Amino acid sequence: MKKYILGYAMNHSLPTVTKEDVLRLTHLNLAFGLIKDGLLDMSQLTHIDLLPTFREWNPDLKIVLSVGGWGAGGFSTMAMTEEGRKAFAASCLEAVEKYGLDGIDIDWEYPCDNSAGIDSDPRDKENYTLLFKALREAIGPDKTLSNAVGAGQYFIDGSEMDKVAAILDYVQLMTYDMRSGFTKQAGHHAALGLSAGDTTNTSTRGIVEMYHDAGVPYEKMIVGAAFYCRHFTGVRNENNGLLQPSESVGEYGPNFDGITDEFKAENSFTEYWDDDAEASYLWNGSTLVSFESPEAIRRKCRYVKEKGLLGIMYWEHGSDTTKELLSTMFETINE
Repeated sequence: MKKYILGYAMNHSLPTVTKEDVLRLTHLNLAFGLIKDGLLDMSQLTHIDLLPTFREWNPDLKIVLSVGGWGAGGFSTMAMTEEGRKAFAASCLEAVEKYGLDGIDIDWEYPCDNSAGIDSDPRDKENYTLLFKALREAIGPDKTLSNAVGAGQYFIDGSEMDKVAAILDYVQLMTYDMRSGFTKQAGHHAALGLSAGDTTNTSTRGIVEMYHDAGVPYEKMIVGAAFYCRHFTGVRNENNGLLQPSESVGEYGPNFDGITDEFKAENSFTEYWDDDAEASYLWNGSTLVSFESPEAIRRKCRYVKEKGLLGIMYWEHGSDTTKELLSTMFETINE
């Protein structure tokens, strides 16, 4: 089975997508459509006119509209009624037909949980499933229907993933931000494995097994890779910062293309490799930067093939202008 390489691209990143990029991708996810008054709103996607060029470069490319994202609300309210779900699904079908899209991806963060600061309700658990049923009925069996899910038990608790997976073509596991803006313990945010002594479930391998236990087939799973970093400051100077308490939560940045020799020198960073986690990081005695190096990406891609998963996706295209990480994905998936 051909393995997928999916790239999420925000609107401002679409003009940076090159012919070489498109030829390396199987899927391009447009981020994001939103929900306005219960219907799909694409007004913020101002570079939609680039899609014909992408298709000309790679006729086999699947272009999928992703709806939602962190802090994007309206899902719970819209999905509360059959009428609301059908109206939203119809608006998605209209967009698919108007722009020649290959499908719809739903990034509802998170059913039954208001951590993202959006509307939520305990009934989201069942309505999440019903929303995908409505979308499948609207766009039909030949169009792609997928979702992006959080890397934690909270998402499984707030959904019926076995039922959802039966409807979808694939499930995208956001195996990044596993240590993030809620975590004051320095460590890897997107690692394949766990650091020695880590007792949390913050590894790609662990999240894959968790979703499999919840009823998602391995062959429908796509794991996530991060083209951006998370950094922790005020970290206790022990164990090169790994698993040590920090004064800050895992804050965003820099992007991968910001990890230059100059950046390392200016901040006195040394790059380390964690054999157990199969992940790279930077450390200078008080700040730890978690990032995905080409070797870490290579390990994830090989894991995808060894485990029989469907593919790998990344957030976000504009975060690596060097193109090194996408190149590594393409070469490793196809080796």
